[in-house]
Amino acid sequence: MATETTISRPAPFVEDIGKDLAKQAVAMTGVPVVATGITGISKQPGETQAGFEARQDAARAFTTRQQSLAGLAPQVAAQDALQKQAQSLATSGVGSFQPFLQQAQAATGPQAFQQFMSPYQQQVIDTTLQEFDRRAQSQEQRIRDQAVASGAFGGGREGVALAEYGAASDRDRAALQAQLLQQGFGQAQQAAQQNFANQMGLASALPGLQRGDISTLGSLGALNQAQQQAQLDAQREANRMAAFQPQEQLQNYGNLVTGIMGGMAGSGTQTQQIPDPGFLQTALGAAATGAGIYGALRPR
Repeated sequence: MATETTISRPAPFVEDIGKDLAKQAVAMTGVPVVATGITGISKQPGETQAGFEARQDAARAFTTRQQSLAGLAPQVAAQDALQKQAQSLATSGVGSFQPFLQQAQAATGPQAFQQFMSPYQQQVIDTTLQEFDRRAQSQEQRIRDQAVASGAFGGGREGVALAEYGAASDRDRAALQAQLLQQGFGQAQQAAQQNFANQMGLASALPGLQRGDISTLGSLGALNQAQQQAQLDAQREANRMAAFQPQEQLQNYGNLVTGIMGGMAGSGTQTQQIPDPGFLQTALGAAATGAGIYGALRPR
């Protein structure tokens, strides 16, 4: 039995492209991927000199590609003026309530009322007592005038009347002075108590204010973190583009080759088995051939 083999081959230029693609693909597998410049790598323990030099070459190539692709690298927009203004206003207001708490705290304690005493209290007391003394002197003069009118001037009754009035006047004067002092103290004490209540209100409001600060700072921190993360992502994408540009170019090249070869006739090898003729078939063939020759030579 005979064997017949048919080999279909693409056009020579397609074969050349395929060989070139295969050669580049094999060569690419031996190139290390280095996503940093030459200054970012160092020889590692146990690394061969050839391996380190290969990484150095890859790092130099990465830097070159990174520079070449700078115009295509992703970019992150910076904060605009309104965002910066909002952040400045927010941060300037953080903790602005603290001075009020400090002032309120300074107004507490046993002597806290003193700072609320009226600075004019002594003047009010002195003026009131002076008016009291003037009226007392007028009353004493009326007692003397009555003694003169009744003919008892300089007598014992006049002295007794003046003494009784003087004692009563002194008691009234002391009571008036004590009343004025007590009134000033009461007003100062009431103001101190009100200030203490204000302080307690501020102290109660402090946790809420702190939570507001935490929320504000947290929001600004999240904004800054997102901005920074976007910059890191952009830098990572730029590094990825520079690091894998050769592989992507090779892949695009392979896609082009596949597209070209898809429009060409397929290549391959086909084998077909042809049976050998037997002895009888050979004899019959020979007889038929001889009969044909004899017939052609026979005279007519």
